[in-house]
Amino acid sequence: MGSRVREMIAGTTPIPAPLPKGEAFLGIPSSSGGGSGWGWFKTNSLFWAAVVACVLTSTNTPAAELRIGLSGEVTSLDPHLLASQPNLTVGRHVFESLTDVDPQTRLIPGLAERWHAIDTTTWEFKLRRGVKFHDGSPFTAEDAAFSLTRPLSIKGSPGGFAAYVRAIASTTVVDAHTLRVKTKYPYGALPEDLNSILIVSKKHAQNAGPEDFDAGRATVGTGPYKFVRYQRGDRLELARNDQWWGKAPAWDKVTLRVIPADPSRTASLLSGELDAIEHAPSADINNLNKNNALRVIKTTSWRTILLHLDQYRAQPPGVTDLNGKPLAANPFMDQRVRRALSKAINRSAIAERVMEGLAVPAANIVSPGVFGYNSALKAEPYDPEGAKRLLAEAGYPNGFRVTLAGPNNRYINDEQVLQTVAQLLTRVGIQTRVEAAPMSAFLGRVRKEETSFALLGWGSFAADLSLRSLVATPNADKGYGAWNWGRYANLKVDALMEQALGTVDRAKREALAREAGTLAMQDLAFIPLHHQVVSWAMRANLNYVPRTDEFTFAHHFTPR
Repeated sequence: MGSRVREMIAGTTPIPAPLPKGEAFLGIPSSSGGGSGWGWFKTNSLFWAAVVACVLTSTNTPAAELRIGLSGEVTSLDPHLLASQPNLTVGRHVFESLTDVDPQTRLIPGLAERWHAIDTTTWEFKLRRGVKFHDGSPFTAEDAAFSLTRPLSIKGSPGGFAAYVRAIASTTVVDAHTLRVKTKYPYGALPEDLNSILIVSKKHAQNAGPEDFDAGRATVGTGPYKFVRYQRGDRLELARNDQWWGKAPAWDKVTLRVIPADPSRTASLLSGELDAIEHAPSADINNLNKNNALRVIKTTSWRTILLHLDQYRAQPPGVTDLNGKPLAANPFMDQRVRRALSKAINRSAIAERVMEGLAVPAANIVSPGVFGYNSALKAEPYDPEGAKRLLAEAGYPNGFRVTLAGPNNRYINDEQVLQTVAQLLTRVGIQTRVEAAPMSAFLGRVRKEETSFALLGWGSFAADLSLRSLVATPNADKGYGAWNWGRYANLKVDALMEQALGTVDRAKREALAREAGTLAMQDLAFIPLHHQVVSWAMRANLNYVPRTDEFTFAHHFTPR
């Protein structure tokens, strides 16, 4: 990082503030007398008063454009193709869901004003009246019904939204503003699931593919911003939807820049090229906080960073003895080995040093405050000697070799976390090599089943929903285990999870979800590392309410 950038972070060099659109310097002639000189300005008081008024108006009006730096790759604008945070972030500027969540991930109305369970398998949703799509056509229950079935029709999705609609048996359009959803079995989590399904225009999307959304032909939603232009790998440009039913956003134009590299994101904020960035780099936060022209806000997010272990193949790829030969059995299937790996990891050191305070050591499937969290579970203490004893008991006194895979551009300090875990495991005899790659390439390897030990980050507003995706025995018909890369299977966990999902009594559901999550964590279905602390850095004259779900929404930024 250059000396000028360091000075800008520290606040010793002013941050250039771009002029509001259309503003220029006013040149005033210096000659005294004549119709074009200073005397003319002095004697024409009405003109001078008008100039002063214009200047005051300009300096007190917030900029009409907001430029935000995103930290993750945006792979598609098709809102039903890939359930990734960056795709959802940009998608939710244009599209909306029937149910929504507030910054603390509490369920609130979205395009549906209210809903209720008629019985254990029938839900009724009352839709907002007067909502229009960006082309001026009305939003109706037909669009909602179409959107709930579309995820099942997408072929070749690398990780789509089918799991959120698998429980639906049928949808019935009662009238233009009433939709009834019948589930295949008693299912209390439907309102939460439908928060993940963005509503598209049936007219524009029924024959559209991902390329039509990327080009803008099908990117017609009801949300606060309209599609203008998408440049893959660089930016999405949006214009305010003045017909939006919600509170009018402060910004006429929004540019969402894709900048995965931490130094580049920080430099763009400091130079004035951006107004705000998400995931402020941990190494920069202290100095950013010292800069009076900027501010940083943080909160503990719902995202749990974890390690999946192959628990279904006799000889998983990348796992060998110390000489590179296949082992007689898959060591990850032995709970003692999984416990040894967990004990070998110093979570406090990772949180304090690698994450520089942007993490909370984890023992749960969900983060504190999330539905189903169990405060009685405590993070595994760092115990390398205990890890060695367990490995010896399991028949691996000299350890073995593994390859640890993960992304290097998706989660906070993800590659550094991978390298630290590898060093810690190597110290107890598990010689660990790291293979880190951009998220898109890494996911491709996972889908081809080329990994057996891999890092993933997962966020959800309910423990039973996390269990369904991460831990449940894979079942395509039910949408279970879509992200259960290790194919962990525990029938008791499955049964408790299904009981939780099957009740509309929220107190009973949470108790069951907590019990299922506790059992999965005690069995080490996966190895939890930490819950992320998410941050945003922005100009000091901006405000943003930090969101537990880590989303960055332009329409939630306001001038201070």
